[in-house]
Amino acid sequence: MTAPSDPSNGRRKRRIKKGSKEEDEYLLSIDTPESKALGEFLARKEKKNENLKIKNRPIIYLTYFYVLVFLCMFGFIIYFLVHDAKDVIAKSSNRRQDTMASSITRGEIRSSDGAVLAKTESKKGEDVRIYPYGETYAHVVGYNDYGKSGLELSMNFDLLSCNEDIVSQIKDDLKGRKKAGNNVVTTLDSRLQAAAYKAMGNHNGAVIVMEPDTGKILTMVSKPGFDPNQIDKVWEEIHTEEGASSSILVNRATMGLYAPGSTFKTVTALEYLREHPGDNSYSYKCTGKDTFNGVKIICYKQKAHGTVDLEHSIGYSCNTSFANIGMNEISMDGLRNTAEDLLFNKDLPYDGGYSHSSFTMNGSASRDLIPQTVIGQGETQITPLHNALIMAAIANGGVMMKPYLVDHIENASGVVVKSWSSETASTIMTSSEAKKLQELLLAPGAYGTSSSKFKNYRHKIVGKTGTAEYDNEGHCNSWFVGYSNPDDPDIVVAVVIEDSDTDGLTGVQVAAKIFETYYP
Repeated sequence: MTAPSDPSNGRRKRRIKKGSKEEDEYLLSIDTPESKALGEFLARKEKKNENLKIKNRPIIYLTYFYVLVFLCMFGFIIYFLVHDAKDVIAKSSNRRQDTMASSITRGEIRSSDGAVLAKTESKKGEDVRIYPYGETYAHVVGYNDYGKSGLELSMNFDLLSCNEDIVSQIKDDLKGRKKAGNNVVTTLDSRLQAAAYKAMGNHNGAVIVMEPDTGKILTMVSKPGFDPNQIDKVWEEIHTEEGASSSILVNRATMGLYAPGSTFKTVTALEYLREHPGDNSYSYKCTGKDTFNGVKIICYKQKAHGTVDLEHSIGYSCNTSFANIGMNEISMDGLRNTAEDLLFNKDLPYDGGYSHSSFTMNGSASRDLIPQTVIGQGETQITPLHNALIMAAIANGGVMMKPYLVDHIENASGVVVKSWSSETASTIMTSSEAKKLQELLLAPGAYGTSSSKFKNYRHKIVGKTGTAEYDNEGHCNSWFVGYSNPDDPDIVVAVVIEDSDTDGLTGVQVAAKIFETYYP
């Protein structure tokens, strides 16, 4: 069919392909019976297509739904394999462990300097787990029976995995012998671990030593301890009537909750700095005791510190001065916000088991609670791990690094299979706040509460002591948390000694032994 020329513009005739959309448009544009019939036909066709779309819509939606479900399931499987499979297999209730243990000899756990902390030996045809250092590493390394604990639990999957070359594995299979499991190399330093364990003597409590700029945990000691080589006997004893209340299996370094005592004054001081930026005019006259809103506050041995500024308040750990700060210089809502910035009432960036530190004070609480709260008494509780992390952040310019215990995993031939590296957790204060706190926290070692050990020490020690009463009879725990070499911090040490009033062992004394070991 050939379209007529357009008389209005004199264009040439052009050919239109028969049966094309262009032909339909042309026929519809002229007023003829054929065009009307074509229009009706096309309208019926369009309506029919629309009806088909409406009828097919539920099928299309259902198809999309099933595709979405499939993608979600597929995504979950991938997430599980990458993120959760290891933890699920590591659970003591998972029977797959029995299958793995029947074909793979559990690998060793070692310190960073090569000490073997746990190994498997064959005795009378059975695999027996041996812990060469007994109680020294009991809580951090853990045990391999009765549900497992410590690194034996968290690294269970890796210890029961074999990454030897395929030829060696085939040879083991053909000879009917077990494959060699991977070895876990920790960040623990055997010298510091031994020094901390020995310095604590027979006292209960905990020690954490870590590098502030990497997050590596060098030492983790908890007492009372137990011998994992005798776990059968230990398990039997704690399930007797006399041993039912025992906390011997609790890792106090991560799970133990204590009143922070005067170590909390670091938090109170930070809130003061935030509410009074650049103001160095704080002054208070200490007479050794004072009463605030009906609450009597006494400095250690009622010693009068005279007129003190913020630095001397920290240096002498002046209770009455900090009670004054709490009552007259800062808000409780502000203090709570600062405490939560420092991860009170929040999760810690730690992969192992731990207790959450708590701070309950706020602006609506009774003012009677303020004097005790701001000096670290009252209902505030903290773990040694958390106290170490706060001090590590101060040493690291306000940045909290994620603490970790495993440096790498290697196969039985010594080839590294997987390794861990430093990871930033969060920034909990500004670098200027951290620097100011460091300046304040030099005072206790220079002339204050820890100067008896650190005044003439060859390395400057930044830190805070703490004495926390836990009953109405004067019984108390002793804290020290601090770090060495402020210009380029080396290690953070956090110590808590329970019932320090019984024979006078203090957190400072234990920390001093650890620093002496680190700097031979």
